[in-house]
Amino acid sequence: MSIDIRFASLLHSLFDAAVSAAQAEAALPPSLPAPSAAGRIILLAAGKAAGAMLQVAESHYLDACGLEPGRLTGLGVTRHGYGRATRQLELVEAGHPVPDAAGVAATMRCLELAAAARPGDHVVVLLSGGGSANWIAPAAGVSLADKQDLTRRLLRSGATIREINCVRKHLSRIKGGRLALAVPEGVALTTLAISDVPQDDAAVIASGPTVGDPSSLAEARDICARHAIEVPPAIRAALVDPANESPAPDHPRFAATRYELIARPALSLAAAADVARAEGYDVHLLGDSLEGEARERAVEHASLARHLAAHGKRAVLLSGGELTVTLRGDGRGGPNQEYALALALALEGAADIAAVAGDTDGTDGGGGAASDPAGALIDPSTLARARTMGLDAAAFLARNDSTGFFERLGDLLTPGPTFTNVNDFRAVVVDKR
Repeated sequence: MSIDIRFASLLHSLFDAAVSAAQAEAALPPSLPAPSAAGRIILLAAGKAAGAMLQVAESHYLDACGLEPGRLTGLGVTRHGYGRATRQLELVEAGHPVPDAAGVAATMRCLELAAAARPGDHVVVLLSGGGSANWIAPAAGVSLADKQDLTRRLLRSGATIREINCVRKHLSRIKGGRLALAVPEGVALTTLAISDVPQDDAAVIASGPTVGDPSSLAEARDICARHAIEVPPAIRAALVDPANESPAPDHPRFAATRYELIARPALSLAAAADVARAEGYDVHLLGDSLEGEARERAVEHASLARHLAAHGKRAVLLSGGELTVTLRGDGRGGPNQEYALALALALEGAADIAAVAGDTDGTDGGGGAASDPAGALIDPSTLARARTMGLDAAAFLARNDSTGFFERLGDLLTPGPTFTNVNDFRAVVVDKR
């Protein structure tokens, strides 16, 4: 026995609607800049949607615009398992969330392509979540091993994505506006991005390689200290080196660039809301930029759902954002699965309430494989079924083993790579009939 089919169908439909609204096939072409009379289009892509964005942009320029193949060049870097077939442009698969050597090599080539642009060319940067790990070019004196170790420590610390990216930007030669500085003056630069961060902050999406950075070296040092992260000597030295201070938003190079969001969490929540309303549910939008500990937000949402159920409502609570998990145990999982497990415990089998929590990129924490689950589903039977199998839900939560729990129940959300990323998606359904 698994989750009630009447809930499962709706929950999957809500998740699918959110993901579909953020696909590059529909969102990207209207925003792509027209090619000039003689110059090249240089496409540089990074992130989990890089394969899809590069594929769509390549087709747009070669087919819809009739651009000569020799006037189209570029390179994309995406997460392992997120590749898409392209015709003439190269797409490299690299490490995420921990960067790897493939990412370093491809990033250096992207910087070279940007620096080689000539007047009349147009550099078009295609960004999506995951770009911070895929575009990896350590600052002078910092090794790849240093960056890998620091990334692991930051991920385990419970630091927010904004904090993690602040540290990353001050240890990089491409993040924090540095890609824009690599493009010669007089060359057009356009960035088209799919947002996966709270408040759609361009300085945080993929660590803002083409926008000014309002953060500082001092903030990066403070984040490491506040989360008790031990850093090796090379990183400690880099975080006090003035050469690693990123360019501020008022740097003149950014005045002549264009930046546009083509997909964002709010639009995906709106698409899911349309599905819910069509099924006769009232929709309560809790926000597209929620942050905080996954298990704590779950308790809050359980209380809201119980209140609606007590008043006989048929409603769907929708929320986005990126929750965090502070690791206390050695289990497997991610913030969406941990949220779902904590929600089930807080609801205690309450009748007529079910939920889905999933990362719109298709993977939620885990070991970094494209086959990792995106999240999990729960319904009123979740805890009862677990007890029948001898599973202690609270014990699984205590050791951060939400994957192990839902794997045994057969309630993992496993869409595989979605080739986009507008952050986490959560829907709590209250179906009082």
